[in-house]
Amino acid sequence: MEKKEPILPVDDEARLLSKKLIRTARSGALATNGAEDGMPFSSLVSVGTDLDGTPVILTSQLSVHTRLLAADPRCSLLLSAIGKGDPLAHPRLTLLAEAERLEPGSEKAQAVRGRYLRQHPKAALYVDFPDFAFWRLNVAWGSLNGGFGRAYRMAREDLLIDLSAFPDFADFEAGAVEHMNEDHAEAVALYATRLCGGKEGAWRLTGIDPEGMQMALGDELLRLTFDKPLSGPGELRSLLVQLAQEARSKPAASA
Repeated sequence: MEKKEPILPVDDEARLLSKKLIRTARSGALATNGAEDGMPFSSLVSVGTDLDGTPVILTSQLSVHTRLLAADPRCSLLLSAIGKGDPLAHPRLTLLAEAERLEPGSEKAQAVRGRYLRQHPKAALYVDFPDFAFWRLNVAWGSLNGGFGRAYRMAREDLLIDLSAFPDFADFEAGAVEHMNEDHAEAVALYATRLCGGKEGAWRLTGIDPEGMQMALGDELLRLTFDKPLSGPGELRSLLVQLAQEARSKPAASA
């Protein structure tokens, strides 16, 4: 009897699911390597993302995993969708990465600071403490389990967004997010409730990238993936208007 190959070919559905897990995870299990005995050490960390989807963590020098990353930057990060029932029935993604410490105050650190604080606003209380620093977990590849019988080996290109055509998108994103939250909060709430099935509430945009956007309500994060990726920043305004019109045309979910 021929043995069935357990790893499926990567398709667009697997890519979308992986990116959703990365962009909507608030925390994950970080595994590092013991400096002396090489034994794995796992810890819970808050997770944000850089614009291309690279996971970002903020750690204290007092943490064991910080010292282990400094000695050996090789690590893995487990992200999982949380829901009712059997935990193993929900999608999860393991990312194999090499950690890069961002020097506090550097251009790279400042670039991820705003995005991280939009996803984790309470981190503003300690983000500038002298013993804290951001780390980018530069992804090599990933292992996606989308549920029973749905295992995929994801290449780096399947998980992250190519930003070569968007050199100034980070500054553009920050202004667009602020504008939408301040002047078009109703539209943001409609994106979350009518297009993503979220509950009613004061939703806020936390990030926009060429393939979609994230919205937050308290501890809940949702991702709205665009039907077609942006080919340039100039397309965003018309797309947001179109999405608002689409959301308004949908009936509100019954209580």
